[in-house]
Amino acid sequence: MIGTILGSRYELIEKIGEGGMAIVYKAKCRLLNRYVAVKILKEQYTSNIEFMDKFRKEAAATASFSHNNIVNIFDVGVEGKYNYIVMELVEGKTLKQVICENGSLPCDQVVEFGIQIAQALECAHRNGVIHRDIKPHNILVKEDGVVKVTDFGIAKASNSDTITHTTKVIGSAHYFSPEQAKGKVVDFRTDIYSLGIVLYEMATGKLPFDGDSPVSIALKHIQEPVVPPTAIKYDIPLNISNLILKAIEKEPIKRYQSATEILHDLRQIRSNISYNIPQNNGDTEEFTRIMSPINIDEDKSSKTSYEDSNNYNLYGKDGEEEYDEEEYDEEEYDDDDDEEIKPRKKRSKNKKMKLLLASIGIFIVLIGAFAITLTMKPSTDAGSSKKEVKIPQIVGKSEENAKTIIEELGLVFKVDGEEKSDKPKGEVLKCIPNEGTTVKKKSEVKVIVSSGPEEVTVPDLGNLSLQEAQNQITNMGFKVGKVTEENNETYSEGTVIRQNPQPGTTAKKGESIDVVVSKGSAVKYSQTPDLINMTVDEASNVLSAANLKLGATTEVSTTDKSRDGKIFYQSVSSGSKVNEQTAVDVKYYKYKEPEPEKVSVPYFVGMTLGDAKNLANSLGLNISGSGEDSDIIESQSIQAETKVNKGENISVTVKKQEQEKPEKPEKPDEGENQQ
Repeated sequence: MIGTILGSRYELIEKIGEGGMAIVYKAKCRLLNRYVAVKILKEQYTSNIEFMDKFRKEAAATASFSHNNIVNIFDVGVEGKYNYIVMELVEGKTLKQVICENGSLPCDQVVEFGIQIAQALECAHRNGVIHRDIKPHNILVKEDGVVKVTDFGIAKASNSDTITHTTKVIGSAHYFSPEQAKGKVVDFRTDIYSLGIVLYEMATGKLPFDGDSPVSIALKHIQEPVVPPTAIKYDIPLNISNLILKAIEKEPIKRYQSATEILHDLRQIRSNISYNIPQNNGDTEEFTRIMSPINIDEDKSSKTSYEDSNNYNLYGKDGEEEYDEEEYDEEEYDDDDDEEIKPRKKRSKNKKMKLLLASIGIFIVLIGAFAITLTMKPSTDAGSSKKEVKIPQIVGKSEENAKTIIEELGLVFKVDGEEKSDKPKGEVLKCIPNEGTTVKKKSEVKVIVSSGPEEVTVPDLGNLSLQEAQNQITNMGFKVGKVTEENNETYSEGTVIRQNPQPGTTAKKGESIDVVVSKGSAVKYSQTPDLINMTVDEASNVLSAANLKLGATTEVSTTDKSRDGKIFYQSVSSGSKVNEQTAVDVKYYKYKEPEPEKVSVPYFVGMTLGDAKNLANSLGLNISGSGEDSDIIESQSIQAETKVNKGENISVTVKKQEQEKPEKPEKPDEGENQQ
């Protein structure tokens, strides 16, 4: 299966688990580029068309709601012979693994996990979904302590045959409710029962019922009373024990009637460890009373009518001999073959008559016994009350109070030792014999008292999120104290700034740790927008919308007309987080016509007109003046070295250049000639 792609989308990467009905793989969703869990049903459950149809409908219904404590269902599909569900991938362990690794869990953790499971059930029940298979294997615990319940879709879909399917039991017998074990129609209270079994296992590290086969375990759920958690682990608070016992009442009417009810009591215990859980009083059903004889024919008729509409048993629907818990007789159960429950055979009319007569006889005997009891009871009680007393409730009381109570009853009080506990020093942890036991006066009552909470190092909660801090506090045996908030510039919003007691100090387990959580900076921030290539007006509007303002604007000339008016610089870079109303300076381009090129005017005086023109032309200047090219320039209109634009006209004056005349020979001096 590894490498298989389901629905052209989910690539199976590795197998991460396997249950009775499905195999779970880690997969990658190619469409959303994320990891998910894909649960593929085993082939034996895909042959029943009705089952698969209900499976898909119920899984889709479960996907219609979400909760932080429920593993979300993303998709349901079929790929060839594979029917699969795509779910949220949860990194962590199952609650069963946590229990196996740690044994019983701390009471605070039991309550915290119980609250999260109850929250998940409350959400599911509110949306009309009954889980039917609550057990530690279907509860995932993340590393941060968050609990997530899974397998809603499969559990609900199994309603096609209640808890049976082709003679096979579907579900987990250790966590069955009695009504599930009987094959009756179940309601939300069956999840409450299973939650109670899970709480029992977390608190004690043991299951309340065990046996050699699923049938024998299921029968224990129906018949046997449960051992109170306090009898297995004496340091379990009485209210937690009572809550668990109330959740696992065999009759649904005596249990918590909704997840909201048990969630309320769990929260009350978390905030007040001494909160009392009221227990159901079943004594009213045990009073001796006068009643009409039972008409067996009518009773049988009513049962038959009920069975026609609910003909489910531990093994399946066969339409003939079926197990009915109301007709079940303990003597008919064969201990040598605990996989079979013998059905009750149809009785003849004569046998029914005999039973009727026997019932009347038993009724008469009971009336006589009742009368004798009323006659004898006062004298018996008067005699015994002088010699025997019941051990009162002293667990949870201080050593001094417990001693006073015990000695006032004529009993001997003895401290038999101390044990470490999160209870105050000297508080009674255990009473031997147990509370409620009848003993003779002057009997010795031994108690185990608390040596006081263990002192541990207070953890450093700084910079942790509030949820992480709360989990760490409870996991180390402390209580979450007062949580306050304040603004802080250094710590991000939602993280712990400081705590009391200080980290590194020692404190007793059970003490409260107060934390101060950051509300973030008191200064309001805004993110700077990108202003490049905007005009100044556009930038002003954008900054105003971001609760910022436009600062200084600087104009920079450009000869590129396409850049005219556009911002090319901002003093605060885009994306920066700054205080609101911060001013952002900008620089922008302003187009200007390019100036003509300038040249320096040469000194033309003394040059011939022709030479001056040639030089002027080479520089982009013009020479204007009349005369021959050979004429000499006497003056120029623009002084030499003056900067002028190209094309500038320079006027010059010239004079004719005189031609040189040949020299006449000197006449000889007459005197010399004469000589």
